Amino acid sequence: MSTPDRAVTTPPLDVAGITFDFGNTLVRVDREGLRAVVVATAAALVARGVVADEAAFLRAWVAERDRQFRIQVPHLREVDLAERVLHVLAALRGATVPATDADAWDDAAARELADPADIAFAVETYSSGFVATMAALPEADATLRGAHAAGYRLGILSNWPLARTIDRYVDVAGWSDLLAAVIVSQRVGVIKPHPAIFGVAAEALGLAPDRLLHVGDDWAADVVGAKRAGWRVAYLRGHQRDTPLPTSTRDSSATPDVELDSLSELLPRLGAGALTT
Repeated sequence: MSTPDRAVTTPPLDVAGITFDFGNTLVRVDREGLRAVVVATAAALVARGVVADEAAFLRAWVAERDRQFRIQVPHLREVDLAERVLHVLAALRGATVPATDADAWDDAAARELADPADIAFAVETYSSGFVATMAALPEADATLRGAHAAGYRLGILSNWPLARTIDRYVDVAGWSDLLAAVIVSQRVGVIKPHPAIFGVAAEALGLAPDRLLHVGDDWAADVVGAKRAGWRVAYLRGHQRDTPLPTSTRDSSATPDVELDSLSELLPRLGAGALTT
């Protein structure tokens, strides 16, 4: 017996605005791709004379990235990319690396070992490299354009350590005219699932929470966060394979309004469109 088509049997979602997570929802962030961005950053720093050992830089980067995630994410705080570069450069120049996550960096000592211009250069190189390297999911552009044409107010609502990277990506992808707002945790100060970032997004789109749908791939950040904020939510399943980004495990704390295997399944679940609501 065939399984009923969920797009036919499930009532369409009655919303007026849609926000999309960025990493692994609109843009694939896999280990290989992101490593290429870091390798290019390391090579640029070697060419600049800032770093002598590219391999050592890559090891220190991964260690500090994972440390930041372990410390900041449980407290719903965004990691600081410039701080990561500071700590990596300081470590390569002999600074004492904290032995445990409970120990703190001596940032005053670290700043004595790293030129602010070199930190800014590394962050800029990493950001521009990400935009040039990481590909949007195949369905992302058509989904955004289709939803915009149907009259939905659209936004990006993302945890990300450098907001200008997403801003640049949006410009290069040609999405700027499709989006009413780009809400990024670095600007807000907290990460999803904190309710404050959903509140900022609702205000930016000018819609009540129950008129908004969030689309995302992470259970805790996107599904639990959106539902607790009073939003509808579409859970994009199976998009966290082989990613270095923080991930979470599905549990019973929330129920998504719709589950998707691909962004291409979203528009048929939205009914006639916001132009008629």
